[in-house]
Amino acid sequence: MATDQAGSDATEADTYEQFERRVQRISNVGNAAGILRWDQEVVMPDEGTPARAQQLSTLSSLSHELLTADETGQLLDDLEDDDLTDEQAAVVRETRRQYDRETSVPQELVEELSATASNAHPTWKQAREEDDFEQFAPTLEKLVELKREYAAHIDPDADPYAVLFADYEPYIDLETAERVLERLREELVPLIDAIQDSDADLATDAFAGEFDDDDQEALARDVLGSLGYDWDRGRLDTAPHPFSSGTQFDARVTTRFDEEDLLGSITSTIHEFGHANYTLGLPDEGYGTPLGEARDLSVHESQSRLWENHIGRSRPFWEHFLPVARERFPGLEDVSPDAAYEAANQVYDDNLIRVEADELTYHLHIVIRFEIERDLIRGDLEVSEVPQVWNDKYEEYLGVRPETDAEGCLQDIHWSHGDFGYFPTYSLGSVLAAQLYAAAEDDRGPFDEEIREGEFDDLNGWLREHIHQHGKHFVTPDLIERATGEDLTADHFLEYVTEKYGKLYALEDY
Repeated sequence: MATDQAGSDATEADTYEQFERRVQRISNVGNAAGILRWDQEVVMPDEGTPARAQQLSTLSSLSHELLTADETGQLLDDLEDDDLTDEQAAVVRETRRQYDRETSVPQELVEELSATASNAHPTWKQAREEDDFEQFAPTLEKLVELKREYAAHIDPDADPYAVLFADYEPYIDLETAERVLERLREELVPLIDAIQDSDADLATDAFAGEFDDDDQEALARDVLGSLGYDWDRGRLDTAPHPFSSGTQFDARVTTRFDEEDLLGSITSTIHEFGHANYTLGLPDEGYGTPLGEARDLSVHESQSRLWENHIGRSRPFWEHFLPVARERFPGLEDVSPDAAYEAANQVYDDNLIRVEADELTYHLHIVIRFEIERDLIRGDLEVSEVPQVWNDKYEEYLGVRPETDAEGCLQDIHWSHGDFGYFPTYSLGSVLAAQLYAAAEDDRGPFDEEIREGEFDDLNGWLREHIHQHGKHFVTPDLIERATGEDLTADHFLEYVTEKYGKLYALEDY
């Protein structure tokens, strides 16, 4: 009997090891594709697109074939009733979910989506540069059509937008996201209105001037080094739309520079540091499996927004970092930490660009995109109507109206990637960032003095312990509850911005 049990245990172990090797192969193909996408957006020659589209399509097809092969399905079935560890069960759970979704989608559609998205990027880029939505419209129509088809294959009876949203946030349902967005819209609009009516005179011109791109890059490296970026496993480059990508062994940051917007490059760099820092905090031993991957986009965005807003826009941070900035830009000698803090937190009354938006109006940018892409996917809005609807919503929600497509519906890269369902995770991430920061301070005490001294190890250690090290071990609601002791809630974010901006703008009712 003991021999039979030992043989059974050995068989189960062999099955899991075989399964894990397959998962790692799939992961490595995806990671290789990620490097090619980074290269396409950062350093690839302009005429490289036709070949790159084929390369990415081939890798996408190979990944799809490996995941959806009968062998993968058989291994998943064999492991269904095995006595697995919690970690092994999590790897099986995540792979099973991905397998079930992708086996629903024909390989030909996967290849067509990948190729269309690859070719869409330069089309979007040229359309934006030439301020001509009509150049991009046929490609957008094709992407919408393909994504509807994709959603129908996965669940023909479900809301197609909910199906797409689940690609980016599989464990927080669309109804929860809608409730968060609605609550933010309901409570932020009157706060923003009160701010617009305020007589407070913030030092909004603290960073006025012209700042050389090379010096800005040097300062971006300063801020990354100050926050603790691991240069042995990362790098800094520029891209038209800042992003971070990679693995725990190679997590890359991109940013962009505007000679008249030093503050924008600093906050953008800190934002992307948050993403890369999360990636670098994933366990090395989990590489190649879900245990070494980030827990989806809302959690990922919580890390970037936490560092950008709760750290990079705080008064203690500017008490620490302003002397460093003055070394690169002596013209900032007369700028005080209070002035820098006020400039970093001004609420704009005329902002049209999401990535340049302040901490409050940012979420109305998200609401607009969410409503438009949801209606596109559901068939309630035609692509040709997007510029008009976009401009109307900006006027209604933000009181400003884009004069060009470039500063309007062409400003974001996401739709050219076919990333419908992505935008809500930005607001979910901001909400979670505040919840995590509050929990960390409850646990470790206020971080203000440490930030003032340029010490970030304690905060980062808390994030490593409660978020980073777990990879995809836990589903999102469980990870949040374990880290904070409560379900996802907008309470902490709204308390944080109400107190912060109430003081900044001397609002009597806040």
